Amino acid sequence: MCKLSEKILSIEESATLAMARKSREMRESGKEIINLSLGEPDFNTPSFIKEAAKNAIDENYSKYTPVPGYKELLEVISHKFKRDNNIIYDPSQIVCSTGAKQSIAQLMMVLLNKDDEVILPAPYWVSYKQMIKLADGKPIVIDTNLDNDFKITASQLSNSITSKTKAFLFSSPCNPSGSVYSKYELEEIGNVLKKHKNITIISDEIYEHINFRNKHFSIGELESLKNQVVTVNGLSKGFAMTGWRLGYIGAPQKIANACIKMQGQITSATCSITQRAAITALKHDPIYPRKMCESFKLRRNLIVNELSKIEKIKINKPDGAFYVFPDVSNFFGSHYKNIKIKNSEDLSMFLLTNSGVATVSGNAFGNDNCIRISYAASEAEIIKACKLIKNSLERLA
Repeated sequence: MCKLSEKILSIEESATLAMARKSREMRESGKEIINLSLGEPDFNTPSFIKEAAKNAIDENYSKYTPVPGYKELLEVISHKFKRDNNIIYDPSQIVCSTGAKQSIAQLMMVLLNKDDEVILPAPYWVSYKQMIKLADGKPIVIDTNLDNDFKITASQLSNSITSKTKAFLFSSPCNPSGSVYSKYELEEIGNVLKKHKNITIISDEIYEHINFRNKHFSIGELESLKNQVVTVNGLSKGFAMTGWRLGYIGAPQKIANACIKMQGQITSATCSITQRAAITALKHDPIYPRKMCESFKLRRNLIVNELSKIEKIKINKPDGAFYVFPDVSNFFGSHYKNIKIKNSEDLSMFLLTNSGVATVSGNAFGNDNCIRISYAASEAEIIKACKLIKNSLERLA
């Protein structure tokens, strides 16, 4: 009988994908489910991007491409970094992959040796920790809470650095909390990290365009960190292109070359048609993402207002992404019939089975006091889901 590797047995299934699967199975069995578990815009890809993809098919862009991507795409991304983020990356420092998830996984593989440490502010995106473990690294988690908007301080970061620290990995805007680090906060963090030139800073900015502050600030803009920062981005969230699968990094040349080498042995280049569509998307003035951001801001206000009506829930108003991360720990220890709520996973499952609303337990993101709720849904669905959640929670004694 086949025996699986210890490595694959040591990691967990993605909690967001697991909840999406359970929701799909319940729908297929005839139950009505409002799925607020997945991080996927409910908008369609803009028509001008779809037209570019159709043209690429007609123009026979169907052959293998260079591993990091078409030269024209790398040049467009280089220009995008300068235009939108005030960061200078040469096209040779850009690597396109099959989604930002692959980009980050490859970074872990090319940077980490056994027991190298990666500092993670919690809550963190579910896959970060598992990617570090797959690369034989060790996640060093810094806890935060709702009272400080789930953001770490410079002193917390400084106290977590050891001789084994290889990287600092974070997202802003953050999945799952929606927290956004200000320029000042990133400068304070940068002042710590610039003293440790051997630490690579991995800034996941996939939610860049869904930012309710004035302007997104990238830590890579800080001149003192120029040779330490890897900026990760992609098209999934800002352009509603989750299924198209294109992520990219801008990185120091040595790291970019290593990722190209790694990718060449795994997937080679990402889809040629997607690349052609990406050229059009990133050349375009980001008007579409701004309009989508305005819509998400209205939904953010709506869901925060609705959830605030529920007694015992504690919630803040996040500055970006399309998630809220309410503290539900006041419900731990309560019960309904023969169901006892011990943690966030129990509560998330209770909401799914009793209210028909899919959320994700905070334990998967490194904070068991919370659950993640996506508001990438219609206003009508948000209002209905919040009422269902409220009714279910009121049954708990």
